Amino acid sequence: MSVKEPTKKPKVEWVVKARLYELTNSSPIIFTLPTAHSNRKSLLYFDEALGYQREIRYATNQRSVFVDEQEGQIVMGRIIFRDGKLRVPKENVALQQLLSLYHPALANDVYSEYKPAQQASNEVDWIEYELEALNMAKALDVEAAEAILRVELGSKVTDLSSSELKRDVLIFAKKNPQLFMQLATDGDTQLRSFGANAVEKGLLNLSQDQRTFTYGKNGRKVMTVPFDEHPYSALSQFFKTDDGMEIYKAIEKRLK
Repeated sequence: MSVKEPTKKPKVEWVVKARLYELTNSSPIIFTLPTAHSNRKSLLYFDEALGYQREIRYATNQRSVFVDEQEGQIVMGRIIFRDGKLRVPKENVALQQLLSLYHPALANDVYSEYKPAQQASNEVDWIEYELEALNMAKALDVEAAEAILRVELGSKVTDLSSSELKRDVLIFAKKNPQLFMQLATDGDTQLRSFGANAVEKGLLNLSQDQRTFTYGKNGRKVMTVPFDEHPYSALSQFFKTDDGMEIYKAIEKRLK
């Protein structure tokens, strides 16, 4: 009779408590996670301490989720999210550890464990980020505010008063602080705004397919927009070249 070799268990610092799990991107009425390894659904966990992958499954009558540690008759369980949530009581440690440590869907961001302290920390970070964006928006002069809004709103900014520009840039910073910060710290924002303004004033033309910039009067080609690039981003880069700088200076004189 062979003696089963003891399996090395990974060291896990585990706090016994009730836990809540939430789906990440959707909240269907019913959502089921796989509970056993199969050809269609892989339930394997790479154990770094042992150096190989271990099969996992959720059995309601077993203390471990690792198949090589389970013994006797197996009673399979189900993992069901209802309305995007799953509450697991503190007594069901095996299911909690499967969801919090080992299930592949966790690594694939299908769901996450609700952690109030972490969520509060994330909310504080976001509020501080929002405040930083609002303070930056408040400090902008009218010309800089117009440049940022022109990238976001296009030709609509032409008809806005200075007060409306200041108001709208603050609203923009509050609603989308991440994009606002990117535009506010991007050195090309002014150049993109300059190019858009040149097109609005008819000094440059942008073809309907947004692939070619031409001169407004004679239709001579200025540049071709590279594939998969935003036309005004490409134009701002062109203005930095020797040829583009000459065109920029000529347009600048006519815009004054």
